[in-house]
Amino acid sequence: MSHKHLHLLRSLFQEQASANIHWREIESLLHHLGATVEPVHGARFRVVLNRQEYFLHHPHQGSVFGRQDIKHLREFLARAGVSLSSYEAQREAGKEGQ
Repeated sequence: MSHKHLHLLRSLFQEQASANIHWREIESLLHHLGATVEPVHGARFRVVLNRQEYFLHHPHQGSVFGRQDIKHLREFLARAGVSLSSYEAQREAGKEGQ
């Protein structure tokens, strides 16, 4: 996982999520995690990750996600088995294998 993706994951999972996360960053992270992201209708996107489905709305005003949107995304990632601790452990294991 790139440093940028790890930093974003930390931002998503911290207690008080940042309200300054852009659509393109989230879309990049989702693709990096192996999710499929496909447009459904208008500003709606269907996201499938580890057999979990989520409908994501592209922000209408600009491209920054609100805190409530980030909370829902965090819940989806948790249901899909994505956690900060699992990625930090995976990153450490990758360093040891080099």
